[in-house]
Amino acid sequence: MKRVVLPAVPPLPPGPSPWPIIGCLPEMWRNRPAYKWIHDLLKQFNTDIACVRLGNVHVIAVISPEIAREFLKKHNAVFASRPITMATNILSSGYLATAVVPLGEQWKKMKRTLVADVFNQSRLRWLLDKRNDEADNLVKFLYSQCSNNENGSVVNVRNAAPHYPMSVMRRMIFNTRYFGKGREDGGPGLEEERHVSALFTILLHSYAFCVFDYLPWLRPFDIGGHEKKVRDALKIIKQYQDPIIDERVRKWRRSNQENRIKEPVEEDLLDVFISLKGADGQPLLSVEEIKAQITDLQLATVDNPYNSAEWALSEMLNQPEMLTKAQEELNRVVGIHMLVQEFHIPHLPYIRACVRESLRLHPVAPFNLPHVSCADAIVAGYFIPKGSSVLLSRLDLGRNPKVWENPFRFDPKRHLNGAANEHVDLGEHELRFISFSTGRRGCPGGTLGTNITVMLLGRLLQGFTWSMPPKVDEIDLTEQAQSLFKLNALYAHAKPRLPAAVYPI
Repeated sequence: MKRVVLPAVPPLPPGPSPWPIIGCLPEMWRNRPAYKWIHDLLKQFNTDIACVRLGNVHVIAVISPEIAREFLKKHNAVFASRPITMATNILSSGYLATAVVPLGEQWKKMKRTLVADVFNQSRLRWLLDKRNDEADNLVKFLYSQCSNNENGSVVNVRNAAPHYPMSVMRRMIFNTRYFGKGREDGGPGLEEERHVSALFTILLHSYAFCVFDYLPWLRPFDIGGHEKKVRDALKIIKQYQDPIIDERVRKWRRSNQENRIKEPVEEDLLDVFISLKGADGQPLLSVEEIKAQITDLQLATVDNPYNSAEWALSEMLNQPEMLTKAQEELNRVVGIHMLVQEFHIPHLPYIRACVRESLRLHPVAPFNLPHVSCADAIVAGYFIPKGSSVLLSRLDLGRNPKVWENPFRFDPKRHLNGAANEHVDLGEHELRFISFSTGRRGCPGGTLGTNITVMLLGRLLQGFTWSMPPKVDEIDLTEQAQSLFKLNALYAHAKPRLPAAVYPI
């Protein structure tokens, strides 16, 4: 009888030897923040892919674009799910939204809704005036802080930058700038500051290597107060959002009861979500699905535009010739008698290159949202077991010296080839760095994200001449210890550079 030789199973990617049951959780706990520990392991093992077992979960970290493409392109269908964690379950109301929802019918339903009814071109054009209002308000807010002195004033860019993308989303979703009374100068009120702070808290804890995500029996102890922080933050978010949503749903239902022919006019995305109908003529989305998806949209928008703009302006202040070049491009394309608009964005390759370079060098998070394998797979010659959590390193992909020359230097020219009106895409489909990712779980709102981010930086650069504050020779570029945000808020001297009549007042 002929002997059958079965093919040998490839090894797991290199990594530290795990303890029984608990894996490498003690080492992770001792070496916080975990993302630095994982990146140190990749260097220690001199590898582009590593495997760290946490509890019974194999966590696969990747810093090579070639291997990243294998995961998200060649094996895209296998790695299209998301891990189940305490925080993502809470923030998505039991996985009712899109971004953090595991692969399945609920994710497919919500993804179809976003693609067909939120991020299509006609819908974005319909919401353009609302975005323009908030871009004008951004300029108004900064102008109010530096126009009283003919030489300008030092302003805190972080007072404006994080709130602009959220003002855009509030206007598009709820048709309002403020949850409360607001401020005459256009700045965020207490309600908006609390709301944005709560969103950032949830983002920080969504995939934060929480011990009881790997050892569920520890969850009742809430080590580090992780669950309490997430629940408290979501409570603040719902405090401001849910009353608006509940009242709007009642309005549409009253209208349907009183007059089944004529429904309320759609004025924003909340109206769109409520008015969507399924094949049976009934509402497509439940109230809880609407609430979860609205929170999901804001979590997806709050951090990247602000982070990119603050880092880009900080880097450009340290290399002022870049500020000059960007403003020359704005003068040439837009002029000085109107504010930059979204239709100008395709014709601003240098501004877009500055944003792209900021996304590369200063990613908003150490890793992308994790992918989970739905089946055993072989990637880069290694065995990846079913249920593995795959993390692509935003940090080391964008700073990989094998891909990028002088990777720690902020250099927008690396994204330009010198052609007139060349197209500079903020997406990076070859995964040499990560902006909107790619594959099934790629961000469907890339166009909107691009417009919000470029408009934020474009309005800052066009509206004001920026320089160092007094007694400052260089902007500090230190990152926060627990994240990749800039440690200290950017304070810079701003002086209006356009005719006074151009500024909204």
